[in-house]
Amino acid sequence: MHSLKTLSAAVFLGLSALTLPAQAEITINIDSPVIEPMPFAVPDFIDEGGAGEYATNIARVVAADLAGTGLFVETPKDAYISRITSFDAPIAYPDWQAINTQALITGAVQAGGDRIVVKFRLYDVFTGAPLGDGLQFAGTPGTWRRMAHKVADAVYSRITGEGPYFDSRVVYVAESGPKNQRQKRLGVMDYDGANIQYLTDSSSIVLAPRFSPAGDRILYTSYASGFPSIYLMDVASLQTRNLGELPGTMTFAPRFSPDGSTVVFSLEQGGNTDIYAMDIGSGQMRQLTNAPSIETSPSYSPDGSQIVFESDRSGTQQVYIMSASGGEAVRISGGKGRYSTPVWSPRGDMIAFTKQNEGRFHIGVMLTDGTEERLLTASFLDEGPTWAPNGRVVMFTREGAGAGGQAGLMSVDISGRNLRQIPTEGPASDPAWSPLLQ
Repeated sequence: MHSLKTLSAAVFLGLSALTLPAQAEITINIDSPVIEPMPFAVPDFIDEGGAGEYATNIARVVAADLAGTGLFVETPKDAYISRITSFDAPIAYPDWQAINTQALITGAVQAGGDRIVVKFRLYDVFTGAPLGDGLQFAGTPGTWRRMAHKVADAVYSRITGEGPYFDSRVVYVAESGPKNQRQKRLGVMDYDGANIQYLTDSSSIVLAPRFSPAGDRILYTSYASGFPSIYLMDVASLQTRNLGELPGTMTFAPRFSPDGSTVVFSLEQGGNTDIYAMDIGSGQMRQLTNAPSIETSPSYSPDGSQIVFESDRSGTQQVYIMSASGGEAVRISGGKGRYSTPVWSPRGDMIAFTKQNEGRFHIGVMLTDGTEERLLTASFLDEGPTWAPNGRVVMFTREGAGAGGQAGLMSVDISGRNLRQIPTEGPASDPAWSPLLQ
């Protein structure tokens, strides 16, 4: 796990350098009902000393990131007329226009010792102009994929106007063994399934991991004591402590507050389940709901003022919102079927949820007042959405999507387009996206 520390040590230089001239035209409106993917090219980056395979590999990750959004389509290399032989050489725009490439990304890599430097430029082929002076990233050889994600993030954000999300990680439950003897442990990986590492062994069942707002800690539920209880893990050291070891109770479904100081969770005692909040430092708890129904899956709004949760107080599972201090709750779900696992978007504008109706499961989104509900997926079993850091993409668990027809991870954008499988080493469930890495 020392590599996780190394990942966070990458240096990001010159973000403000990507200021754009007024004549730049290449843009993608993600909210458009019909999107024609933008043709782009990423020739292998130039080796400016010691780069070796890094030059090719970084360019390939950049291309995969962009193409994976469904908003871009890569121009095949065998269609190239021009070749990029130097980072500072003039661009033969007519050659790229002739093969209908709209965005061109060139780059160069230097490597030596424990340092690697990546620089790139983005060009608007049809206006014949570079978009700013480019960017440069520096880090260690072990962070080369992060630097590729940063390049792709900068290009994606420039062209779409949306926040970045490629330079992020996902914690999830890695599953193995037969269904009647399932073993579960925590895994963490890049958003695209690369760099998988395991954080726990399979000696006890673990569920519902959640990153802290800074990405340095993880909450999860463990059955290590024989009953579900909330644990807190330090990502760098892998040290854990039990936050929810309360006699005669079960604690589960934890999430951090936006400032990372509080955990909101469900506590079951005497057959009744309510929502509580705990100050992590002092361990002091506050009960937020008090009803004979089941209240669970709480999630804070980004400003920390409200909590969305699921409850069966109306007779079926529905979505409610209340003040972060508790009190009166307002039901916001209004369609047919049962709603569960609500989670607030990091942008604050939407809530994602699981919906079960007429024998099908769906991942959906709605505005925070319950209006404009949109179902993004439909399957035998889809559940447990988690938001990308930019609030434009949702990842979730789909039964049958993983190895051997078992559980796997999928992602979809909030328009319902670009449904994709996330590769994992085996069956996987309960994904939780990290914030953008620093």
